[in-house]
Amino acid sequence: MEVILSEYLGFCYGVKRAIKLAEEHADGKSWTLGPIIHNPQMVERLQAEGVGTVTDLTALEEGTIIIRSHGVGPQVYKEAQAKGLKIVDATCPHVKKAQMSAKELSEDGRQVVIVGEKNHPEVKSIFEWSNKQAIILETEADAENFAPRSKLGIISQTTVSGENFVKIVAHLLEKSHDIRILRTICTATEQRQKAALELAGQVDVMLVIGGRNSANTTRLAQLCEKKCRTYHIETATELSPVWLENANKVGITAGASTPDWIIGEVYKKCQRI
Repeated sequence: MEVILSEYLGFCYGVKRAIKLAEEHADGKSWTLGPIIHNPQMVERLQAEGVGTVTDLTALEEGTIIIRSHGVGPQVYKEAQAKGLKIVDATCPHVKKAQMSAKELSEDGRQVVIVGEKNHPEVKSIFEWSNKQAIILETEADAENFAPRSKLGIISQTTVSGENFVKIVAHLLEKSHDIRILRTICTATEQRQKAALELAGQVDVMLVIGGRNSANTTRLAQLCEKKCRTYHIETATELSPVWLENANKVGITAGASTPDWIIGEVYKKCQRI
């Protein structure tokens, strides 16, 4: 059995940067506001190193608050400053670009539209930067039912499928005569999706590694399922040898928030089967 790693997989630049910043402030007096990335194993490792996690700033009176890679709204920065907390901003630069795009389009008097998942923390942060005026569209049906506006500004969740973004925008082009489109999909996301699709078309089974709360990992699994039998796992312990029976080629990819050591463990276990 041949085991093939996708050309692009695992940590992207934004995640590497966020983890590095967290590790540099692992002093027992630092907390991330929510999980720094969507990978439970990495969050547990940081906890052991001295970086805690809080859901809000209510209980914090001192120390360092680390803004996670998904970003937060402007009010959180104001609240942290008012409390005298040290702020370490680990927001992914691509997410920051989307946030500033939302702010710019809103200040230009446009109805901001975010193509993405309503309940995803990144999308919530982008929404906050639109002065809480953005409308979030997840599906083509959402776009079809969208009421016409005089001025539109369209942006996207950084990890949204490029194909889905194009389909939704196609409907929105009929909703206004004055539209600005700022395509804020991350390059790393597109690279991983394209490489995963290509590999899935060449193997019998695909293993997609990453947190079940990771949107970009889930999307990789959904794409691969279109090409071959696919399993979404978080760690090597979930890998069943039965899945690989009669498989000549097995492909492995991983979400942008999946650590190298977890990918390595899955790869080694496949080789032993």
